[in-house]
Amino acid sequence: MNSRRDVHPPAGPATAPTGLDPLAAVRAEGDPPTDVYLTGTVFLDIIFTGLDSAPVRGTESWARGMGSSPGGVANMATALARLGLRTSLAAAFGDDKYGEYCWEALERGEGIDLSLSRTVPGWHSPVTVSMAYEGERTMVSHGHEAPPPDFAFDGKHAPGCPPPSRACVASLVPGRREGWLGCAAGRGSRIFADVGWDDSGRWDPADLAELAHCEAFLPNAEEAMRYTRTDCPRAAARRLADLVPLAVVTLGREGAYAVDGRTGETAEASAIAVEELDPTGAGDVFVAGFVTGTLAGWPLADRLSFAGLSAALSVQEFGGSLSAPGWAEIAAWWQRVRAYGADGTEAAGTPGALRRRYAFLDEVLPPDAATGSTGAPDTAPPAGPFPLARAVPTLGFRRPA
Repeated sequence: MNSRRDVHPPAGPATAPTGLDPLAAVRAEGDPPTDVYLTGTVFLDIIFTGLDSAPVRGTESWARGMGSSPGGVANMATALARLGLRTSLAAAFGDDKYGEYCWEALERGEGIDLSLSRTVPGWHSPVTVSMAYEGERTMVSHGHEAPPPDFAFDGKHAPGCPPPSRACVASLVPGRREGWLGCAAGRGSRIFADVGWDDSGRWDPADLAELAHCEAFLPNAEEAMRYTRTDCPRAAARRLADLVPLAVVTLGREGAYAVDGRTGETAEASAIAVEELDPTGAGDVFVAGFVTGTLAGWPLADRLSFAGLSAALSVQEFGGSLSAPGWAEIAAWWQRVRAYGADGTEAAGTPGALRRRYAFLDEVLPPDAATGSTGAPDTAPPAGPFPLARAVPTLGFRRPA
């Protein structure tokens, strides 16, 4: 039995934000209607914060904060959409309350195109409980693989091959082939990939064969070193640049390092020191920031810095998708840096140094972009029948009559 959310080939373009468009300068007639396509599993994330230490067996721990939000691939989709990219997500949703909440939060709350997604009758939503403490997180997840669709596409659309888009974001899984990547790359999509942890411990470079279809690969330092058999993340990035045009290795609190294998250019960005509340989804936000800068045609160093800024803003809030910054947060941060950044100091992380490093934001942000808001991102609502009502941290509240 089909539900109202069963997938059919899309009839029109992905929803376009009407606020700040980072790709305005590069859009042209005949471009694909979708900026970024991605597919994967949507979880309901339940996040506990404010734990003083890891839970101890046989005891009860109380958290000072808690939130619920769409997670999994929804973290990346939300981060992309909040930066103004026309984002299309193909995913399965359970027909329970959790699935309904996640669908509404993504479609109505974030303006993400779900025309390639579906609701699966009788399938319950995957759930992850995340506990953040001491700058780290521990997660417990439960779920079952979604059954395959009970219909077939005409071969021009997902899941066999996604619709035309400027870019696709993929999370590679060791030992699993992603057949759609070759099709998407053949259609001109620029593929950005990260990789999951290899629980088998093999770290076989052959598992990175899909990089042949990719423009950029963005692993963390530990993953990069294990796959390249090196003991230095920068050396790992240089070796990965032999496999993919652009290798970006994230270095945690040290920032990130990138190598362009086509030109030999390298770039490094220091991390911005912030008080971390919850690192959930920070990697997804980093990738989203880098994808945005790449599609906009920014220099490599600016892309790397913008990705790091996006991630730094996200870890100051709880939740994965909930914490993804929009342009209002970015503009408000830049306004503060400019206000206190004329002292001429040079040390990394000081206002003067940050002002020089992020001067490119003056060309990106309109003069009135900074609102001073520290609340929910202020990206304007998409054109469509729904008002944009951002995902809220707790599900289940009844709407006022």
